[in-house]
Amino acid sequence: MALSADPAAISVPAAGGKSELKLNNGGGEKLVFKVKSSNNNEYRINPVFGFVDASGSTGVVITRLNGAAKEDKLVIQFGAAPADAADAQAAFGAVSASAASVTVALSAT
Repeated sequence: MALSADPAAISVPAAGGKSELKLNNGGGEKLVFKVKSSNNNEYRINPVFGFVDASGSTGVVITRLNGAAKEDKLVIQFGAAPADAADAQAAFGAVSASAASVTVALSAT
């Protein structure tokens, strides 16, 4: 079970902007993920919950609202998706206790 984020660090203007994060599944099983932010006041994440197919990838859009320049981070928690899962939020609840994670640095300048 291996999930990686590309890029590993994101820089956005403090005045606001959008960036895309690509989540890559290097393993042979479908994964479910949840994206957590250290700053929910100035960042919006879409989707927060989702699936990444085996050996596949999916995009996550990060929107920065206008605010003070500062350093933040995203933590992407992930685990093996149940075979019959259709709702990512519900499926993540089943794996959250054993979830692994990847951290992405956010820099607003």
